[in-house]
Amino acid sequence: MKVVLGLALGLLASVTTFGQALAAELSEIRIDWATYNPVSLVLKNDGLLEKEFSKDGIKVTWVQSAGSNKALEFLNASSLDFGSTAGAAALIGRVNGNPIKSVYVYSRPEWTALVTRKDTGIAKVADLKGKSIAVTRGTDPHIFLVRALAEAGLSEKDVKLVLLQHADGKLALQRGDVDAWAGLDPIMASAEVENGDVLFYRKPENNSWGILNVREAFAKEHPEVVSRVIAAYEVARKKAIAEPGVLKAALVTATKLPDSVIAKQLERTDLSHSRIGDEQRETIEAAGIALQQAGVIKTDVDVKKVTSDLIDPTYGSALGQ
Repeated sequence: MKVVLGLALGLLASVTTFGQALAAELSEIRIDWATYNPVSLVLKNDGLLEKEFSKDGIKVTWVQSAGSNKALEFLNASSLDFGSTAGAAALIGRVNGNPIKSVYVYSRPEWTALVTRKDTGIAKVADLKGKSIAVTRGTDPHIFLVRALAEAGLSEKDVKLVLLQHADGKLALQRGDVDAWAGLDPIMASAEVENGDVLFYRKPENNSWGILNVREAFAKEHPEVVSRVIAAYEVARKKAIAEPGVLKAALVTATKLPDSVIAKQLERTDLSHSRIGDEQRETIEAAGIALQQAGVIKTDVDVKKVTSDLIDPTYGSALGQ
């Protein structure tokens, strides 16, 4: 553990020296934390950014994101500088004019699936025709749902979408207000473990990566700060892997969910990646093309170019692979 953190802290120190003088004109960094981004909790709880930037007199302000859609809203409104989203959601944001760059990978999760109660008789995607589905528009669960419907020969016009934030979607399913829900962990894990709800359609490869985004204007003005934030994230990610008990405890505290639910979330969350690059580009581009075929993205959008413009590995060039 000491060796792992020593290496990561060495990386942090190397970019710190370079950036201290250039960060002098910046007074605040606004960054999100989210229960779907476990690494952000370790980063926040350990005060790594506060320690890194205190020498520059830079304040760190934390904002909770309840979903990729909220993180993207905050980034677009310039109320966040860094925000956690799914890769495909970031692509949709960029297509819609949100000027962001995806600069780091915090997880490779299977964090979404299609969920129903045991009593609905829904067993496959085709069974959703004419049914009501709770979903949070502009998030990976929404994108996952659109792709699942398309693969079953259906579209959003064949179902009734009930637009709710993730936690409210779970409650709507539990109350019987909807027939299904495009779920998101850890709320989905709670539905599965505590309510006995059924994940009737799973496809891990259609879950896009957990991505840290930065406002493009911020990155242009403060490139060294972006590198330092990524380096601090890397310290947190390595600790999350080396000390899983600390990670689980942080999630339990933040979510107020039992250990069994958080264990379910973490068993389908891979934290072994960090540097963003070709693998993420391919997954996000494939999601974009699928959404274009489903009519969600306009036909005149160059998905490949937008994906390329979105992903920028240069700020984390010292991370390796």
